[in-house]
Amino acid sequence: MEMSVHDNAILKDMDRSELIRYCVINRNAFVSRNGALVSWTRSGSTGRSPRDTYLVKDATTKNQIDWKSPSNNPITPNTFEMIWQDAKICLQQKEMLYESNRVIGADPCYALPVKTISDNPLTILFTYNMFREGSDIKSSLLHGKAFELLVLPNDKLSFSKYSKHINSDMAIAADLSHNRGVVIGSAYMGSVKKLMFTVMNYFLPVVNVLPLHCSANESKNNGDTALFLGLSGTGKTTLSATKDRALLGDDEHGWSENGIFNFENGCYAKMVSINPVKEAEIYNAVMHKETYTKHGAIVENAMMYPDGVFDFCDERLTPNSRASYPLKYLTNIKSSSCGGHPKIIIFLTADANGVLPPAARLSVEQAKLWYLMGYTSKLAGTETGIIEPKSVFSRFFGEPFMPCNPDIYANMFGDHIERYKTEVFLINTGWTGGPYGHGKRFDIGLTRRIVDAALSGELLKSGFRYDERFHLNIPCSCEGVSPEIFDPARTWPDEKQYNQRADQLATEFAEHFIIHFQGKVDEAIKAYCPGM
Repeated sequence: MEMSVHDNAILKDMDRSELIRYCVINRNAFVSRNGALVSWTRSGSTGRSPRDTYLVKDATTKNQIDWKSPSNNPITPNTFEMIWQDAKICLQQKEMLYESNRVIGADPCYALPVKTISDNPLTILFTYNMFREGSDIKSSLLHGKAFELLVLPNDKLSFSKYSKHINSDMAIAADLSHNRGVVIGSAYMGSVKKLMFTVMNYFLPVVNVLPLHCSANESKNNGDTALFLGLSGTGKTTLSATKDRALLGDDEHGWSENGIFNFENGCYAKMVSINPVKEAEIYNAVMHKETYTKHGAIVENAMMYPDGVFDFCDERLTPNSRASYPLKYLTNIKSSSCGGHPKIIIFLTADANGVLPPAARLSVEQAKLWYLMGYTSKLAGTETGIIEPKSVFSRFFGEPFMPCNPDIYANMFGDHIERYKTEVFLINTGWTGGPYGHGKRFDIGLTRRIVDAALSGELLKSGFRYDERFHLNIPCSCEGVSPEIFDPARTWPDEKQYNQRADQLATEFAEHFIIHFQGKVDEAIKAYCPGM
């Protein structure tokens, strides 16, 4: 982007320590007692804003993107151009600008170059934490797709000018045909991250790569790769960060003919009520003591007292407090962020109804069904306006970020798990003994024990019983776990109430399937839909 300002007004690819210093000097962030940076956003920017997220609908994208999805809000090329020009004018009026040139994608064959320009040095530091340094970028199949992103987190659009075109004075928008995007009015750093995830998920299938909303790790013993698919709040980051397996990444990956590769350079972890013992890897990545210019982890919207001490159990600001930090701050990572074809895939769901078992083994057809349905409960804080859990179906466990027509992702997923003989498990990290508000959430230690059993092959030897209502193969036992946990009805004080709630959820499955997938998928997949 050619800016009408003096060259020395754009600080490009600054030394990381110097960039951190600018964040503090300009009061874009404060320094906590342990050296991490901390910032707070206004009330409308504590989570993603789906209604303000847009994609340009033009001659190219009109047939590639699923415009029936409520996540894909269309705007015209002219509207985007207006926003782009207004963003440029706004940037030209700033005293100082900052620029980073990074890539998304650890596999150099599929790395996407990204130039980010902002008036906020903290935004650029976020790209240092989350995007990767590029080297042999010319070998990438996405080299010609170099993307440019303008970010103005604290400015607003003139709603009177745009009232007929967009929903508010905020816009998170991408023009995929011209490789450019704008974030204006959203100070939530996740807006930058998820917009670029959506961009990658549009570009990659064209080069035969399946994008996945998942974390990934690798066994230290045999090199087996495992994937954890799930929406925000289901445990992807927490469950994949463990001492006995090397982490590839915690949120965004691609599955190519070479295997798995992380998109990112860092993690963006939820911090609310974080347990320093049970989630030690994440906690220490953020809370280790270091000189602030060397630290650079960014804690967003957490309670911090005047003495620089955090209270992560205080949700008064938002239940979606987050921290961004480089992968290298974890003690157990695979530095290449690339791995082989996954031996195990785990679908994570946080069932707030309290009726699903903590684990189930899925056949190929069952796995295709649950991948399409993407059931979970949307948890408080991950989106603006969500204050209590709500049952949702988000196909591919990431519909808001998967813009293409669904058959593209679904067919690639089915082909991959069959070709590479990947085992798939469903793990419920939600509630037991009753619904949200009455039951209790599965303890993270119990969930880790079951996940470990799935990854080691132990769970495959336990024997399974078939649940006729949800069409699931449920383990009969797992060492160290009470057997009754695997029979959800036994954990409720009233079995009749359990059956009513379970039937209600099964009906929701069936209704969603009929509306979105009836006649579009094989009968063999339909047969495993609850309620059908």
